[in-house]
Amino acid sequence: MRNIAMILTYEGTAYHGWQVQKNAISVCETMERAASMVLGHKAKITGCGRTDAGVHARNYVANVHTDSRIPVDRLPYAMNTHLPHDIVVREAFEVPEGFNAIGSCVKKEYTYQIYNSRIRDPFYVNRACFYPKHLDENVMQQAADRFVGTHDFSAVRSVGTDVKSTVRTVHYFEVERRDQLILLRICANGFLYNMARAMSGTVIYAAEGKFPPEAVTEILEKGDRTAAGPTLPPGGLYMTKLWYECGEVSFHVG
Repeated sequence: MRNIAMILTYEGTAYHGWQVQKNAISVCETMERAASMVLGHKAKITGCGRTDAGVHARNYVANVHTDSRIPVDRLPYAMNTHLPHDIVVREAFEVPEGFNAIGSCVKKEYTYQIYNSRIRDPFYVNRACFYPKHLDENVMQQAADRFVGTHDFSAVRSVGTDVKSTVRTVHYFEVERRDQLILLRICANGFLYNMARAMSGTVIYAAEGKFPPEAVTEILEKGDRTAAGPTLPPGGLYMTKLWYECGEVSFHVG
C-alpha cells in the first residue's frame, strides 16, 4: 500500500469548506470523487485542516492510501483532468506509511487579506475583506505582537467544535501593507475555530482605536469573546504555509 501526498491550491468560494458535508459540496468530496476515478478504487483523502466555507488555500496538503501503480509525477495531471477549474493539484510524492496530512503537521500559516481603500475593487470580491476606513498598519502590528506566544485563545474562538484545549502557540503574527492591500500572516501550531479571522478582526479594532494595542493581552487573559474584535468574512482567508515532521522525514510547503 502506497501513501501519496498531494499539494493543492483551491479558490474556496464555491465550496462549503474542506470537510465532507451531507447537504453541501466540499473540497474533500470533490477531491475524493476525482481520486476514485484516477486510482480505480474508492479513495479516502485526509486533509491538513478544516478550512471553512469560502476560505481559500494557496498551499494545502492531503494524503491518500492506494494500491494503484500510477506514477506520482503523472498523478497531478490525471487528477486535474477530473477536477473543476477552482481546484488544482500541483504536486504529488510518496510519503512514509505513518504520514498523515493533519497529524504530521507541526505548524501552519494562514494569511488574511484586507483591501483597504475607500473604493472597492471588484477583482477582490470574495478574495479580500473590503475595508474603506484607513487602517494604520503600525498599530495593527503592535496589537498583533500581543498574540505571539503560548496563550489560551478562547477570546478569539467561535464555539462550533469540541476541543481538548484552547491553548495554542502563535509563532508569529506579521502585518504588511502593499499599497491598498494589507496582509496579516499568522503562524501557529494549531488554530481554533475561526481563530485566525477573529485575531484579524481584533487588530482592526485596535487600529480603529476601539481599544489600545496592549489591551489584547488582557483580552486573552480574560477569555471573553465579546471583548475581542469581530470574526472577519471568510473570503479574505488563505492557508499559505505548512510544516511537516514524520519520523526522519520533514518538509515545508509554501
